[in-house]
Amino acid sequence: MSVALRQVEANGVELNVALAGEGPAVLLLHGFPHTWQLWTHVLDELAGRYRVIAPDLRGCGASARTAGGYDAGTLAADAAALLDALGETSAAVVGIDAGTPPAFLLAMRRPDLVRRLVVMESLVGRLPGAEEFLAHGAPWWFGFHSAPGLAESVLTGHEDRYIDWFLDAGTLGQGVDPAVRDAFVHAYTGTEALRCAFSYYRALPESSRQIQEAVRTARLTVPTMAIGAHPVGSALEQQLRPVTDHLSGHVIEDCGHIIPLHRPDRLLALLEPFLAPAGSTGSRGQLEHHGRRQ
Repeated sequence: MSVALRQVEANGVELNVALAGEGPAVLLLHGFPHTWQLWTHVLDELAGRYRVIAPDLRGCGASARTAGGYDAGTLAADAAALLDALGETSAAVVGIDAGTPPAFLLAMRRPDLVRRLVVMESLVGRLPGAEEFLAHGAPWWFGFHSAPGLAESVLTGHEDRYIDWFLDAGTLGQGVDPAVRDAFVHAYTGTEALRCAFSYYRALPESSRQIQEAVRTARLTVPTMAIGAHPVGSALEQQLRPVTDHLSGHVIEDCGHIIPLHRPDRLLALLEPFLAPAGSTGSRGQLEHHGRRQ
């Protein structure tokens, strides 16, 4: 399946967007340290049935590097504007890592726009349910990335080794395809590229406030699937269950954090029935299984 790359203006930002296939829209939101190429091993299969829309998030890859706007609410607005610019009135939205909070807020704020929601390997703000995961504190890099100006000053010139650590840890030592690895390293090389990446972490307090406000006034009504692996596991599902009307949860065993690159076949086995249009075989049953391990 061929992939077309386009520059699309959305919410005042030029986003680099990978487009493939035709049919109902599926919007894929990556995390750190990724670009749209995170979806390399699932994109072809999805594009056989859907119009796949996989942007580089603002500040990442070939998208514009902005001074601000890295909070989940602004990123959700970016996603909504992108769908509008591409002529889509609804989409299934899939987010992983830093792509999860904006995917969640988009579904909370615009349930008319989000047909189905899939979120993976992240927490949603400070919602209850992740206490066991956070028992020994947040992962070490959260604090390192959050200190303004520090991480980029330390890491400039050593980006490849730093990115490799995350790619190896996120695949339980397996690593990723060299071409994908090189694309990620290129995307996060340079002080300004790192500054944008770490701005996601520096915006976490504001993102958490936005999430808390969203669940204070509304529930997540969109059919939702939470997928965990190592290390987040079922923590995301536990956060979502009290605020979500229709939720299925799955943990993929023997799988690292970077699910789409480490275990793409298992991910597709979950996505395909869940994303199927209403009335298709399997879409309802998928919502009736909770906490199933793959």
